[in-house]
Amino acid sequence: MTVKEIAELAGVSIGTVDRVLYQRGRVSTATRAKVQEIIETYQFTPNPIARRLKRNRSYRFCALIPRRDQDAGYWEQAIVGLKTGAGEVCPLGVETEIIEYDRYNMEEIFAKMEAALAKEPDGVILAPNIRIKRLVPKIREKQMPYIFFDSDFPELKPLCTISQDPSRGGYLAGRLMSLFGRSAFAAEDGKQREKPVAVLDAHCEDYHIVRRRDGFLRYAEEHAIPVVVKEYSEEGELTEKEIMALLERHCGLIGFFVTNSLAHRVAQALKDLGASEKRIIIGYDLTSNNKQLLKEGFIDAIISQRPEEQGRQAVINLYRYIVLEQNVESKIEMPLDVYIKENIMETR
Repeated sequence: MTVKEIAELAGVSIGTVDRVLYQRGRVSTATRAKVQEIIETYQFTPNPIARRLKRNRSYRFCALIPRRDQDAGYWEQAIVGLKTGAGEVCPLGVETEIIEYDRYNMEEIFAKMEAALAKEPDGVILAPNIRIKRLVPKIREKQMPYIFFDSDFPELKPLCTISQDPSRGGYLAGRLMSLFGRSAFAAEDGKQREKPVAVLDAHCEDYHIVRRRDGFLRYAEEHAIPVVVKEYSEEGELTEKEIMALLERHCGLIGFFVTNSLAHRVAQALKDLGASEKRIIIGYDLTSNNKQLLKEGFIDAIISQRPEEQGRQAVINLYRYIVLEQNVESKIEMPLDVYIKENIMETR
């Protein structure tokens, strides 16, 4: 962010921005407020380029992230956000390298982490999972600042974590399941009908997935909703055969909560089976497959966690800490956005 860019955003001259920054000359109250709001939003510090030139150096950030084609394309959205943030700080002397890895291949993850650290970046951005967790001590040994986004492992004490509150997200999913299944959960002769829902617990070793599941189970317990939990970890699971077997084993199953971006697999399986009885499906992440089946009515609701904004915020906050030497918040919480068939936009 430069003085010129602030002036353009505020619709004023560079001289006006200068007067606001250094509190000299006359500026109307409304204009001053507009300029100050932009300065605070971007945490602008005068002359970051001059500071860099004085130090005679540039900066290098490294972001390690699962391959864009994994998890139903979820990471493609995060990469868009990382690139947006990288574009904003590039004119200020920061180069951001994005390294993709196969999240199911520990050997590849280790090799790419070693290669990234060998370049001695000034800061690292990670989307943590159980495998990445094992490599974080190497970053700490080198005393490199690191930021988490998408998820968290609080005990690793990153500089900043940018994510949703997964427990609240799971609890919200339970509430949505209850709302969509109101008729199915209705009392009969004063007693709750014994109609269970299934929690399909993907990547159940990861912190945020565990918290989502537990949040859902807490809501279910509070509202006497019977639950069946099926855990799976590998990308290739959740087949039509498995869905059918689950329905056969648990007669009367009325809904599914999928704890990651694979709700579309359940919806597609039920669609292909031509299931006569409607099942409620609540999932995460507005990927292209989830979005399409949501629009068609086979998925009832999707909780989105704004991966583009998470990626952008990760780069911007690393820049603020390392280049501008500003304090950053230890936790930046993303809203719990809910999408249903009626509020999906074609442009998303």
